[in-house]
This record gives sequence, structure tokens and C-alpha cells, in this order.
Amino acid sequence: MAEEPVNIKEFQELARKSLPKMYFDFFNGGAEDQHTLRENVEAFRRITMRPRILVDVSRIDMSTTILGYHTSSPIMIAPTAMHKLAHPEGEIATARAAAACNTIMALSYSSTCTVEEVASSCNAVRFFQLYVYKRRDITAVLVQRAEANGFKAIMLTVDTPRLGRREADIKNRMTAPRLKNFEGLLSVEVASDKGSNLEAFAAATLDPSLCWKDIEWLRSITSLPILIKGVLTPEDAIKAVEAGIAGIVVSNHGGRQLDYSPATITVLEQVVHAVGGKIPVLFDGGVRRGTDVFKALALGAQAVMVGRPIIYGLAAKGEHGVRRVIEMLKDELELTMALSGCPTVKDITRSHVSTEHDRLNCRL
Repeated sequence: MAEEPVNIKEFQELARKSLPKMYFDFFNGGAEDQHTLRENVEAFRRITMRPRILVDVSRIDMSTTILGYHTSSPIMIAPTAMHKLAHPEGEIATARAAAACNTIMALSYSSTCTVEEVASSCNAVRFFQLYVYKRRDITAVLVQRAEANGFKAIMLTVDTPRLGRREADIKNRMTAPRLKNFEGLLSVEVASDKGSNLEAFAAATLDPSLCWKDIEWLRSITSLPILIKGVLTPEDAIKAVEAGIAGIVVSNHGGRQLDYSPATITVLEQVVHAVGGKIPVLFDGGVRRGTDVFKALALGAQAVMVGRPIIYGLAAKGEHGVRRVIEMLKDELELTMALSGCPTVKDITRSHVSTEHDRLNCRL
């Protein structure tokens, strides 16, 4: 019997062995030189810990609330596309694992299971990731379906007026499966003679004219809270607050959009300061360890979102693999909290980490 993976990197290697190269490259890859993709992970390594001693850590409580919903830890499942490319049960397996771990899942608009199938698979708190389409009626229908099926928030992705240049997908001539959420709404088959049909589909459907004034339109068609995913600057964080957004996700789309955009952990604190506690700030990008979760919380995130590691677990071991990835990160976070002198999530403060900027200021 094969040994059980003991960290995310080992799950990544199992996924590499389990998946066709085209599909692994799709999930694992980033845009152009993949600088941002690498930096998302590497930047965490440049943040060091400042543990406190002689604190009673006999009981560790990782629980928290996200938009008012209680969850077992500040770890969420990020919206990632087309889970059936990783495992035949697709998003249903991911949703069941999330529910078993009392973890909030954000379902991708480009899921290979429908909103209705995921909603009926298990009882859990879920958010729905949304793009705005050239045909606004399609956007409205998807929002209505999510709301009718018990999703608790809309997570609007705002960093994709056009799809980033993902060269591995172009070289592999990556083709997407049928996107069931769009059946009956638009053509779900887009041909392309230039490589990836994902790029052709995005160009044909996504609305590059989306701007701040459209947030008001989106708020008018749903009673659900709206978060925006893709904020990287204090300026946009302030605009989000002014637009009445319920929360923001600091994200660079996992390094899949604009290469050489900053690693998300390097801009998190700026965004948190700009928001000033008015709305929650979630974090996305490069989380591979419980120490990464801790560092993001110390820099002001209310919770972190995990994307690729979930896919690695799903590809390697299905629903069980997703559960193991979540449990692994939670176990690592619990240990980090204990060793850092933090009995609860609220005890994690800025003074528990040291960034490159901190160390530079000390030398000046």
C-alpha cells in the first residue's frame, strides 16, 4: 500500500503522476514566464516567525466566522475550474470534502458539475464565483440560480477582462469539457485554431467593459453579499469599500493572469490598512503550509483561500484527498499557533511575523 502524503508538495507530485500532462499543466501552470506563480509561494519564505513563549496553549481554537458564517478554521476552498478533469466526481467530491471539514467552498462559474448538482450533494455554506458576460442576462441567470440553491455570497472575479496568456495551455492545445452551467444559455463549444480553446471561449463571452459602475447593477439583481476577487492595490480596496462591496479577496488569480504582478502576500498588509476594518479581507495565492495561513492572518487577512492544493488532493485521491489536504493545513496551522503562543485565531497579531520590510527598517 502506497504511503500517505505528508505535505502538499507530495500531493502535487501524486497529481502530476495521476493526470494527463495537458490537464496537470492546466491546473499547475501560470501566465507567460510564470514569475508571479513562483513568487506567490516564494514570498512566504521571506516572512519569518516571531513566536511567544510561556503562553497557555493547552487548548487551540482555530474556529472563526466569515461573513457571519461559523467555520472550523480560517481556511476556505478557492474557486477553481473544471474539477472533473482531475477526478470523475468533480466538484461534488470537493463539496462533500469541504462539508465534512466544515470549510466554506467557493464554486467556480466554470465548474463541470452544475450549481444544482453541487447544492444537492451535501448541506454546507458555499459561495458562488461569478464573471460578468457580454450577455448580462446570462450573468443574471447564474446569480439567480446560485441564490435559489442556497449559496450564501457572490464572489465576483474582476481581474479577467481578457484571459492571461497561459503558454502551456497553448502548446498543449488545451480543450475544455462542456461547461454544464451554461447549457441552454450559450454555446459551450468554441473552436480555436490558435491553441487553447479556453482563450477563445473567454474572448467570446467575458465582458471587457466591466467597470465600477456595474457593481451597482449586480447589487440590484441579488440580495446576496458581493465580494470582489482580484484586488492588489490600496486604491482599488478603497474603491471597493465606497462601492458597497461586502468583502474583498486579495488575489492575482494564482499567477494565471498578469505576470509580474506582485505576490499577493507582499501587498496584503497595504490593502488591509486601506480598508481600515470596514469590510473583511480574504487572501488567495501561494498557500502551501499552515505557516502560510498563519502569516496571512498575522498580516490582516480574515481567512485564506486554497486552490491548487485542493486540486492536487482531488486528482490524487478524490474526495478523501481533498479532505486530507484540508485536514493537513488545519493540523499544520494548529501546531503553528501552539508553537507561536496563540491559543485562538484572534491572538494572531502583526507582532508574530517579520517581513523583509520590517528587517530593512531595522537596519536603517
